[in-house]
Amino acid sequence: MKFLFDLFPVLLFFAAYKAADIYVATAVAIAATFAQIGWAHFRHGQVDKMLWVSLALIVIFGGMTLFLRDPTFIKWKPTVLYWLFAAVLLGAALVLKKNLMRALLEQQLALPDAVWTRLNLAWVAFFTVMGGLNLYIAYHFSEADWVNFKLFGGMGLMLVFVVAQGLLLAKYIDQKENA
Repeated sequence: MKFLFDLFPVLLFFAAYKAADIYVATAVAIAATFAQIGWAHFRHGQVDKMLWVSLALIVIFGGMTLFLRDPTFIKWKPTVLYWLFAAVLLGAALVLKKNLMRALLEQQLALPDAVWTRLNLAWVAFFTVMGGLNLYIAYHFSEADWVNFKLFGGMGLMLVFVVAQGLLLAKYIDQKENA
């Protein structure tokens, strides 16, 4: 359910784009993210930091798209978000000596230190590549292709990446259950 909640603005952006244009879709995405923040606050009494970051980025990049009537800014938003994720994961590991993937998942997984390090670096690489791929699609394909990629390509690649990681980590999950 959280997955659909996180995709709410993207789904509405896609639907609004198909019904109108990139500017209407951008305004809808901004409004949807505000609604998402309101719902999270109402439902849980708090809002995840990542949701606040997403709101800031959609307001800044979406706002510039609407104000300047230039869709380039909204096309950069996913790349900035992906690269921010990569930078935070890598920066925490290098500067703070903290593996954020471990901090997020160690309650569910018991992994050797080397595997936690590889998992963290795999996510850094994934987010870096996704950011570059988003820009490639944005600049080398039509706007409609980019919108389709934003929903289906991004979601599909994320699903493939998560499933592949699950398959690679399955042997460690089995070891934990047998222990």
